[in-house]
Amino acid sequence: MIIFLLIVLLIYGSVNGYILWRGLQALSGRPAVRLAFILVFSTLVLAFPLGRVWNGQFRHHLAQNLTAFGSYHLALMLYLFLFLFLKDLLRWLAKIPGWRVAGVNWLSVRHPASFLVLAGLSLLIVFFGHLNAINPRLKVLEISLSKTAPAGSELKAVLISDIHLGIINRSNRLEKLVQRINELQPDVVFFAGDIVDEAVSEEEEEKMVGLLGKIHSPLGLYACPGNHEYYGGFEKNISYLRKAGVDVLLDQAARVDGWLFVIGRKDWAAVRSGGKRLSLKEIMERDGVDRSWPVLVLDHQPLYLEEPAKAGVDIQLSGHTHAGQLFPLDIINRLVYEKNWGYLKKGPTHIYVSSGSGTWGPAVRTGSRSEIILLKISLGAGKEEEK
Repeated sequence: MIIFLLIVLLIYGSVNGYILWRGLQALSGRPAVRLAFILVFSTLVLAFPLGRVWNGQFRHHLAQNLTAFGSYHLALMLYLFLFLFLKDLLRWLAKIPGWRVAGVNWLSVRHPASFLVLAGLSLLIVFFGHLNAINPRLKVLEISLSKTAPAGSELKAVLISDIHLGIINRSNRLEKLVQRINELQPDVVFFAGDIVDEAVSEEEEEKMVGLLGKIHSPLGLYACPGNHEYYGGFEKNISYLRKAGVDVLLDQAARVDGWLFVIGRKDWAAVRSGGKRLSLKEIMERDGVDRSWPVLVLDHQPLYLEEPAKAGVDIQLSGHTHAGQLFPLDIINRLVYEKNWGYLKKGPTHIYVSSGSGTWGPAVRTGSRSEIILLKISLGAGKEEEK
């Protein structure tokens, strides 16, 4: 853990050091602007780590506000670093004999206007990325299953994942989500993990309980844990969710409306912390899951997708990936996961990986969109249809 923290701090310091270096060079001829840049940039760089340390020691609301403010710098530094590196790359290419690059003067490390333009462009990207993050779109997924069920059975469900309630995503974000959920009038609501973040305060936990209790869901609220539920004190986080009326399934199966089996799986974080995660086969045999009826699995991380297909699961709902959240990290995200976002049919299993309804770190999305999933499950031999 210490080695990982040192690596993160080294990367964070190196990236910000590079930006500071280029900024000082570009503004060397304007002392007043240079001083203002040093003060503002230093504040941004220090806000997030100091806020996290302060909040970890004292859980003070000022520390939480400082952390939330500083988190936006994580996105800002990413784009400012990329723009400055691209500028340096073009300047180096311009020095190659036979290469011609337009606007060579703008590529100079001592050109103040080009640095300020890149800084302004980075700020605009973060601003519009924030608007994109806090306004989740509605995604409708219709799935028809050829399984035993009462005649005319149909289920309208809402899928929510990766809210990450805590220092940055406060209860006001959840309040808007609850309103959106109730407007959809679902029969049942599924949570695919990471409802809370590792640093959620007791005050926010209490607000969360009250807000989740306002969800109108006749057939209940069902959830599997995500990795962040484990980071912030697993038993405490799960107790709050259960207090709010959420049925948290830990390698367990439940029957909804008499015809749909719902299985919630422990996250892989349980294994990394020394616990055990049962296989789908073990859960289904122990809890008497009849596969002639529809079977739906909630599994936070979309890993080993051949397992639900081999087990005869009809639907698996996952989250975790955020579909990359920030460009160009979404490109790497696609290489890591077999399906990092969206619908996949694998054998008999319909799989949907949500990009999430919230964000981790800065409330900014530039590589994906926040979403709420309206899932319509019907019984019949029709073909699945995604809208």
